[in-house]
Amino acid sequence: MLQTDVIIIGAGASGLMCAAIAAKRGRRVLVLERANKVGKKILMSGGGRCNFTNLYVEPENYLSHNPHFVISALSRYTQWDFLGLVGDYKIPYEERKHGQLFCLNSAKDILNMLLAECDKTGKVTIQTSTEIASVEMDPEGHFVLNTNQGNYRCESLVVASGGLSIPTLGGSGFGYELARQFGHHVYPTRAGLVPFTFSNQFKAVTERLSGNALDVSLSNQDAEFTEALLFTHRGLSGPSSLQLSNYWQVGSPIYINFFPTLNIGQWLIEKKQSQPKSLLRTVLGEIMAKSIVLELQQLIWPQHSETALGQLPDAVLQEIARQLQHFEQKPSGTEGYRTAEVTLGGVDTTELSSKTMESKKQKGLYFIGEVMDVTGHLGGFNFQWAWASGVAAGQVV
Repeated sequence: MLQTDVIIIGAGASGLMCAAIAAKRGRRVLVLERANKVGKKILMSGGGRCNFTNLYVEPENYLSHNPHFVISALSRYTQWDFLGLVGDYKIPYEERKHGQLFCLNSAKDILNMLLAECDKTGKVTIQTSTEIASVEMDPEGHFVLNTNQGNYRCESLVVASGGLSIPTLGGSGFGYELARQFGHHVYPTRAGLVPFTFSNQFKAVTERLSGNALDVSLSNQDAEFTEALLFTHRGLSGPSSLQLSNYWQVGSPIYINFFPTLNIGQWLIEKKQSQPKSLLRTVLGEIMAKSIVLELQQLIWPQHSETALGQLPDAVLQEIARQLQHFEQKPSGTEGYRTAEVTLGGVDTTELSSKTMESKKQKGLYFIGEVMDVTGHLGGFNFQWAWASGVAAGQVV
């Protein structure tokens, strides 16, 4: 049986960061990854450019049943700390909307940086294609892992196995099962940062408009996001949909404001005065893709489609404007874990130390990254949590 100081389950963002930090303290670290390659989610994130952090990281950017939990780790390892590491490796990056930071070249730059950090001490071993059959405690209080590649024994066990999102990249429910084994409460999980799907007549609309995108405000009773909306063959995607999905419950409606920066009612009244002979679809075609306008015409004002603006009462225009800025649809569901960027829910953080990520129920057991009940919005926040929680555990394991 191979004996080591620390075993980390999962060679993703948080696991590799934790391994590098622990090794710098002189700890011998074994990282076990069930997939055939490390860092798969890093490589696919941000369209292959990895949105590795954000200039404006605040606790409010995270969803959790225990919202104060993230404060300690995020304050002790900030976005500026990670940017310093990126700078040390001279990785070129760019800022996009809302402070999002992306690699200029490739997500491989971030993965190679983490692997280089792990290699610095010679104390990190990474083993892929490793399935863990069981985890037990021996009489000396060590963890014993039985795997398809042998048995391993360690003093500290770090669970960085991620969530259920995108199972083709190695996601699984193993971390949740392990948490329950050691007496932890696990909040119910569901897909997060995931596109909406439809089964009503709106599905045909999204199919016809597939590939079209525009900036909207997308909202429900709990949240609102002004971002791009993308029509797909299956429904609605884009940053606004992905973020709102974190706040959506099955059976509830969502609302699209197609003109979030314009008083469209007043604008239509002015157009009625200046272009009385024009059709509504004609003037809206000046500020919106004509293909989208034609679909909205069939959904909102079909009976007035051939009526000149000058012939439409102001009250009718105001009602059409109201619907354009409060267009209600009820998704049938989401695309699920298959395309979800994150998993909502997870290990109850009230049962973990916010400074070290150590279990309050089992000495030497740690949970970091996505397996925890901590989910960030889009824009690099989930990666920053991976770095911060990985460092917090790495400093003590």
